[in-house]
Amino acid sequence: MVEYRHGLPVISLPLPSWRERCRFSIKPVLMTVGDFLQYIRDEDKGVDRATILNTDGVQVSVTTPMDILLMNNFQLLINDIIYNVHPPVIDKVSSEHVTQMEDVKAIVHRLHVALHLPTHQLLKERELLDKLADIKQQLHPLEEVKGRLVRQAEARTTRLLWAGLAILSIQGGALSWLTWWVYSWDLMEPVTYFITYGSAIGFYSYFVLTKQVINNF
Repeated sequence: MVEYRHGLPVISLPLPSWRERCRFSIKPVLMTVGDFLQYIRDEDKGVDRATILNTDGVQVSVTTPMDILLMNNFQLLINDIIYNVHPPVIDKVSSEHVTQMEDVKAIVHRLHVALHLPTHQLLKERELLDKLADIKQQLHPLEEVKGRLVRQAEARTTRLLWAGLAILSIQGGALSWLTWWVYSWDLMEPVTYFITYGSAIGFYSYFVLTKQVINNF
């Protein structure tokens, strides 16, 4: 049964769980068929299926505004029970009044969207922040592994640099001692040449074997 109270349509229908009538106040401008069906499901958890059909048995889209639905007769299918709904006939108004009413409906709809948009944005922001926090939590162990590897690479590079400096210093000191105190330059000149050449080959071989570590450094 559909009746108008205080200018708003009220739909009374029996719910399947307790077989008692329940009244649903409809806001035609703001509500859609999907909103009305959701109200029915929220009121009675025993509703497994709720659908609205036109008089030809064709299902009505959930995005259809309720004011459009209430212009004609329709069928309400709840679970396996079909209710025939006959909205009361409303006196026809002039085309000018209809145009004014459509303008008012459009303004009310835009106002409704504008008032609920900040809430929607806040919910989306909160959802994105939760996802970001979850991603950061998943990346935290990987960041720790990366930091440990970086510290190990830096320590190894530092040890190799100091070891190279120490080897070159010892080598220079040994060659100087052999040149000025033990042997002469004429004897040590080819020795230093081959030692220098051998050192170059050694460093180049190290570069060929560990070029990835050197590139990272």
